Amino acid sequence: QVQLVESGGGLVQPGGSLRLSCAASGTRFSLNAMGWYRQAPGKQCVLVATITSGGSTTYADSVKGRFTISRDNAKNTVYLQMNRLKAGDTAAYYCYEQYLSEQWVVDWGQGTQVTGSS
Repeated sequence: QVQLVESGGGLVQPGGSLRLSCAASGTRFSLNAMGWYRQAPGKQCVLVATITSGGSTTYADSVKGRFTISRDNAKNTVYLQMNRLKAGDTAAYYCYEQYLSEQWVVDWGQGTQVTGSS
């Protein structure tokens, strides 16, 4: 059974930093592409960052230069380091994994909340 468990969310002041973690189990983690989406209240879910099994990364324009996605295959964990946080980064953050079986499969975590404080 695949499980993705996010952690590391919380309350942070503008300009602060947080590191989100997503621990995977029951999956062939090192072979899978991973990533993070976020959903702000009343808004659509938006792709934030991705990382392939080979370590190539992509970022949404809104987080480039501030967020860094990385993975530790030995720990079956993907990270999202978030620096210089803004009020607009307030959202629920969800990690996912994607792989090809007989068809493309996407598994999701339960989400972790990041809230900017004034």
